[in-house]
Amino acid sequence: MAREIWKGSEAIAEAAIRGGCRGFFGYPITPQNEIPEYMSKRMPEIGGVFVQSESEIAAINMVYGAVASGVRAMTSSSSPGISLKQEGISYMAATELPGVIVNVNRGGPGLGSIQPSQCDYFQATRGGGNGDYRTIVFAPADLQESVDLMQSAFDVAEIYRNPVMFLLDGLIGQMMEPIEWKDIPKREVPKKDWAAEGRRGRDHNNFVTSLLIDAHECEELNNRLAEKYKVISEKECRYEEVMTEDAEYVLVAYGTTARIVFSAVEKLREEGIKAGMIRPITIWPFPWKPINDLAAKDHVKKFLSVEMSTGQMVEDVRLAVEGRKPVEFYGRTGGIVPAVSEIVSKVKAMSEDK
Repeated sequence: MAREIWKGSEAIAEAAIRGGCRGFFGYPITPQNEIPEYMSKRMPEIGGVFVQSESEIAAINMVYGAVASGVRAMTSSSSPGISLKQEGISYMAATELPGVIVNVNRGGPGLGSIQPSQCDYFQATRGGGNGDYRTIVFAPADLQESVDLMQSAFDVAEIYRNPVMFLLDGLIGQMMEPIEWKDIPKREVPKKDWAAEGRRGRDHNNFVTSLLIDAHECEELNNRLAEKYKVISEKECRYEEVMTEDAEYVLVAYGTTARIVFSAVEKLREEGIKAGMIRPITIWPFPWKPINDLAAKDHVKKFLSVEMSTGQMVEDVRLAVEGRKPVEFYGRTGGIVPAVSEIVSKVKAMSEDK
């Protein structure tokens, strides 16, 4: 199949459509504006619905309503816009509704910059809204991986009846790369017998709510969700290992940063330093066990978490390593992208520090 040149945000939008998305609700914010712009054109062509809402809060609640009725729907935004959507995402998790949310991460906090960043890691992996809940979070490293994962995202969301988030950075949203449109295998999804879509032969209407006044009912929900998250952790964790078989220094990175780290690992190998990389593809569930397994290897001396932030994923790396080996951090923030040379210098300094 021929490869085509696509811009990141537009390719992600098209991949969502090919994955079955028939409802898009969003509000403009840089650097993801091409997603709603593309959807505004394509949704009417395929019989779907596009709404530019009056706010980010309205957008996520429109998604809530659409997916509650059984429609495959999504929203997209960037950093401060995602902050405004957190209440709705929490409601979706509580009512077990399968929507898709795309965050094209920009520099923060506050309004910040419009340059690429990874400073929303905590927000994405720790819930962000209120309550004990989790979202499944994909963090692809290139455009091909982004469109492949997006085409299966709605299946994953419906299998677990849980929100799925894509945490991208501004580079992936704005860059242009060649991609191949693949036939992504469809996963078997359960019937939507929970959907609020009329009686459909039932003797009752389905009712969707997250309001549980009785504390015992609320605890029962939380316990059930916790069991579901355990299953997700066991079945949906995705990661990639690069040259870790004999690595003395294991670098951990995701998204665009992982591409830079890969080049740094190759450069370090050329200079005789045994470096390797483990790349989380899902940052929740996080690859705790694979990292812990590496930490148990005699040849591994140290870990380095490389991020476009002041240090967020590094906390999960330390949790995974469980104190077996030192874990260090290198990051750039505010929209500055780390250079290969900076990472190489950091690892060399680590190798000299006995």
